[in-house]
Amino acid sequence: MTIFNTRKEVSDFIKDSLIKSKTIGYVPTMGALHQGHASLIQQSVSENNITFVSVFVNPTQFDNTTDLDKYPRTLENDIELIKEIDSNIIVFAPTAKELYKGNIISKNYSFDGLEHEMEGKHRAGHFDGVGTVLDLFFTLIKPTNAYFGEKDFQQLQIVKKLVSKYKLGVHIIGCEIFREDSGLAMSSRNERLSTNARKEAVFINETLLAAKKQFDTKSALKVEEWVTKQFAKNKQFNLEYVSIANIDTLKPVKRKSKKQQYRIFIAAFIDNIRLIDNIALN
Repeated sequence: MTIFNTRKEVSDFIKDSLIKSKTIGYVPTMGALHQGHASLIQQSVSENNITFVSVFVNPTQFDNTTDLDKYPRTLENDIELIKEIDSNIIVFAPTAKELYKGNIISKNYSFDGLEHEMEGKHRAGHFDGVGTVLDLFFTLIKPTNAYFGEKDFQQLQIVKKLVSKYKLGVHIIGCEIFREDSGLAMSSRNERLSTNARKEAVFINETLLAAKKQFDTKSALKVEEWVTKQFAKNKQFNLEYVSIANIDTLKPVKRKSKKQQYRIFIAAFIDNIRLIDNIALN
């Protein structure tokens, strides 16, 4: 397995004349890999000649330094998981100083309003950090295809906007949410949950599924109110937001239309650990 730690190593590899005729798949991660990541990596391997996986906890997308400090870092285990999928995968694991060339700050991006909804309202500067780091990775690795999970659906839409608006020349592929047997969406943050909290966290997915059934006959506002009440009854959780939104604009739904597609999004805390999830409603 090839592991790169510097920009120069990646750049020299990409410049090779033999590489230029091949397709490159890319899976960006912040480490603490699980089977959800593995499914993205496997898809990239099956669809491309070369696959890059970056393992990098990006400081510019955290608005909470405590959250950044507590984010799990398990590089050795991550490398072993990747190696089990395919030993030819290239891992890029730079330091922040190396990737950002010592200037660890975000650029300012406009994503045509997508950045102001949901996560954007609660995590100041988050999507500027996401845009900055992906711009760096895309420019350096020059992938043909890049793979993102739908658990971070808002991020997926913003990455598509980043690529189209700033002409980065990458095909963005969204992949279905990978769930544990219980229905809990797989997340690196799950590793911080206690055994009891992990069991209780299934409540998020159960509530989403119940909300989906109600969406057939009730207004979006009524469904959101119902979800809010369910979380208020469950003292294990602190609900940050629930939003039923148009999948293209991410704006909250005021009146349903059969011509539009919607998803319901939830962000909630359990044991002071923030979890997000979403499902399609139609």
